[in-house]
Parts: sequence; C-alpha cells; structure tokens
Amino acid sequence: ISSETGSAEWHDPWPKPAYLFALVAGELFNHQDRFTTQSGRDVELNIWVRDGDQDKCEFGMQALKASMVWDERVYGREYDLPLAHPVRPESFVEINNFYTLTVYEKGAELIRMLKTLVGDAAYYKSVERYFDQYDGQAATIEDWLAAFEYTTGRDLSQFKLWYQQAGTPQVKVSETFENGCFELTFEQSTAPTPGQPEKPNFVIPLAVGLLDQSGAEIQPTQIFELTEKSQTLRFDGLAGRPIPSILREFSAPVVIDHSVDRDRLSFLMSNDTDPYSKWDAAQTLMMDVTLSMLTDDAAVDERLLSGLRDVALNAELDPAFRALALTQPARSDVMQRLHNAGATPDPFAIHAAQETISHSLAEVLQNDLGTIYVENQVRAPFAPTAEQAGQRALANMILGLITRLDGWTEARKQFETADNMTSTLGALGALLSCEYGMNASQQFYETWKHERLVIDKWFSIQMTHAKPEEALDVVNRLSAHPDFSIKNPNRFRSVFGPFAGHAGFHAPDGGGYETLADWLIKLDKINPQPTARSCSAFDSWQIFAPERQTQMQTAMKRILDEEDLSRDTREMLNRILGGNG
Repeated sequence: ISSETGSAEWHDPWPKPAYLFALVAGELFNHQDRFTTQSGRDVELNIWVRDGDQDKCEFGMQALKASMVWDERVYGREYDLPLAHPVRPESFVEINNFYTLTVYEKGAELIRMLKTLVGDAAYYKSVERYFDQYDGQAATIEDWLAAFEYTTGRDLSQFKLWYQQAGTPQVKVSETFENGCFELTFEQSTAPTPGQPEKPNFVIPLAVGLLDQSGAEIQPTQIFELTEKSQTLRFDGLAGRPIPSILREFSAPVVIDHSVDRDRLSFLMSNDTDPYSKWDAAQTLMMDVTLSMLTDDAAVDERLLSGLRDVALNAELDPAFRALALTQPARSDVMQRLHNAGATPDPFAIHAAQETISHSLAEVLQNDLGTIYVENQVRAPFAPTAEQAGQRALANMILGLITRLDGWTEARKQFETADNMTSTLGALGALLSCEYGMNASQQFYETWKHERLVIDKWFSIQMTHAKPEEALDVVNRLSAHPDFSIKNPNRFRSVFGPFAGHAGFHAPDGGGYETLADWLIKLDKINPQPTARSCSAFDSWQIFAPERQTQMQTAMKRILDEEDLSRDTREMLNRILGGNG
C-alpha cells in the first residue's frame, strides 16, 4: 500500500474460520529466521517490530521455534497456524470482556484435568481424532469433548459442567483412622453465582498420596474421581496413621477445605515429595499465621519459620521452586479469607503483618542468607535458561531478606555489578524498599530511558515498592512524569496495575479510589478495553468496611455517570456493582 489510498489482499495459506482479527499498521522491520518441520518442510519465520528493536527479537524467535518443536513432539502437529464467568459464558454485551483469565487459564486447566481423567494414551489419541475431524473448521466445546467420548467410551456430560458453570468448587476433606484403615471423605460444593443459584456436582480428579510419620512415601499418587456430593477413599493394612498429601500436581482447579494443624503443615512443607503439595502447605501455613496475627494479635509462629527455613536451605529443591515457596500469599487472597471468616479486611494491617513475617524470616535465616545468596549466583555467561532464571529468582528473594538486615550494602553492590536486567531490577526493588532507593532509581532511568519496555518496568517497580502511606504521592508523581502517557496502554498499566493491587490504593480517605476513577474516565475516551479491565480493581468492594464500600461505590458510579462511557466499561462496572448500581 503506497502513501495514497489503496488496498492489499492477504491469502491465508491455511484457510480457517476466524472471528477475531487484529491489524497493526506502521513502518515495521522484520527479524527473520527459518524452521524445518518434522516432515522436512522449510518455513520462513518473521517477527515484525519498530526500527531499532530488531536486535531484541532473538529470544522471542527461539521461544517460537521451541514451541513449534514442542507441538510436533507432544501433539505431532506441524506448523499450520491451527486453531468469574464460566469458561464459555452463555452471553455477553461486549466481546472484548469475554477474553479474561477465566477463558485462558482456567480453560487450560480444564484440558490438563481432562488428560488426568482419561490418561496419557487416550488423551493423545482423542486429540488426534479431534484434529483429523475439525482442523480448519469452527469447532465447539461439544466437538472437542465428543472426540474424547468416541475414543474412550466415557460419558463426559458431567465434565462438560466445567465449561458451563461459574465459580470454583470447594472440596471439604475429613479423615479417620482405625485398626489400620485410613479413610478420606471428600464433599464438594460450589457457591451460587448470578444466574446459577444451584450447581450440579462436578467430576473432580483428586490426586492423593500418603506419607508415614518419618516423611517416607507409603502410597504413591493415585487418582480418585469425585463425582457425587460426598465420597470416601479407603486405605487398608496400614501400620500407623499416615499423613495424606491431597490435590497433588494441582490435579483439579478446586479449593481444598481440610482442617490441618500447623504441625502437619510444617511437616508437609519439609517432607512432602510432591512440589505442589509442598508449596500449598507453605501457603496454607503462611495464610493461617497471617490471619491469626490480624484477628488475634498473635506472634509469628515458629513452626512457620522452621518450615520456611527448611525449604530455603534445601539445596536439592529447584531454586525457582524455593523462591516461589518463600513468597507470601497475595494480599487479595488474605483479604478474601478474612472476609470469609467474618472479619473485615484492613489492607494496611495486612501489609504490616506480611512485613513482620518477612522480617522474622530474615532474622531466622540471618546466618544462612549469605551462603544461599552466594550459592545461587550465576557464574557462567548470561543465558535465558530455566536453570539460570531459577537461580536469579532465589538470589533476588534472598537479597530482599538480606536488605532487611544490612540496610543496603549487598543490594547496592548487586545493582552496580549486575550483568542482566533480572538482577538489576531485583537489586533496585530491594533498594526501593529502604531509604536508599531514589538515587538508584534515577540512575536506572538515566541508563535505560531510551528503552520503552525497560522504562515500563521502572514505573512499575517504583509503584510496587511504595510504602502504603506514600502510594498516592507515588502514583501522582509517576503519572506526572514526562515519560508517562495515557495513550500507551503498557505505560498506563505499569503504573495503575500495581497501584490497584497496592495496600495504598485503599487509603482511608478514599483518595486511591477517586484517583483511579479520574484516570479511568480519561482512559475510556481513548481506549475502552484496558479501561474495562482496570475496573476489576473495584471487584471486591463488598468485602470491606461500610465506609470503604461507600467510597468504592461512589467512585464506580461517578464513572458510570459519564454520558459517553463505552459499552466495555459500562458492562464491567454494572457487573461489579450488581444490583447496587
């Protein structure tokens, strides 16, 4: 197309039905590579970017080629460009609001859960049939499941409920042990949601294993299918009461309600052989301790610190896993758990409690932090491998704990000597958490101000590490910066994304809600889709104290009062407000 009015026609080499189109127009330049498929076909690959960004494409290109190899190895598919609401809502007002984490992440979990139910061999055979029948067609969920029913002979009508029903099932677990017989009773329930007051039972695959009191595994993982309201799994011939490990490998996207004391949780943190269950025990114990600190003014439980110390020091565990296991539960999860327990969440108090836990852990590990930090320094030249990334993740986690004790010495050293962005940002985050961060922040900006995506990180990390009482000042300072632009969705998200999840967003005077509302009104006139998504910051308004509820409602209604408000944003806010709009 020349500079004059014109047209261009694209011929898709692999025709397919499509309902979602995107067009990017501009002066773009390509980073080119080639790929040879398993049948020997030569394929040209291009990543198109703005001039000057061509040298930043190599990692993305290698990731693309690796994913194509994975498709061939796992699914036998060569390159051909194939194809809280429920995963497939029955209706929507604006299609842009359809594409959420529920559609993508929960949808992926359902495929993985289906593979768990039917087994590897039947899964791949069913997928092959699905591709043979529907490749190049507009296929549905029914078509997908029909391929599995044909191959396996199973009736998957109950499994289909996962695609139709909103909400996350809760599975309550109780246990008994008598005369060498250990029984686990599972009872499922799903809370009512708008338009779905009563929910039929799901089919839920539960991966279960047993440990003895020494931590040895005495029952390897087995899959138990929960299809009724309540069912019991029985183990006979046991010499002593075992320790159950439930929902191994996160076999189903459910919430487990199991009354487990802190001694057992600490035991599972230290001894469970399944990484997910080990991580879940750490999260559950951290959550329990945090709630006690908030509701009973309790101290940090030594059993939590002991379990976390065992994880931190266990060099046999993957460094990335150790970093993840040491990460505290999301503040939003703590708020929801407090609400479920009949308490009113205070985001500032939650922040303070989590800071206390982090500082206590730093003190417990003070004689070991230096060793862990040194052991996870990457000595080899930088490479974007999972092994190196895991070491950097754990080193940064440990650096944050070190900074709580030494002030800034080690963090400043890492900031000055780092040879990669992950380590540089890890050090900057640690410095921003103490009083020495502003000089380093300005130094970082001067070094990287010519790189748009890096400066997005710079905006985000300052907001993330702001003290709650200073968050409003920080968001105002960042949004007034010359490099901030409301017309750049990434730049807007880099500031207001972390702000919406920050304790300081819930400032007692409602200033955080009003500030976000002001910006969303401006953004909606320019770009409705990110505006609608950003409204999710108000999603949990009903769990707070009446004063905060009123402040959040006022902010949302002020946005709704805009006469030219987009359909995207109006639908999202009306959904959040429900009958209170």
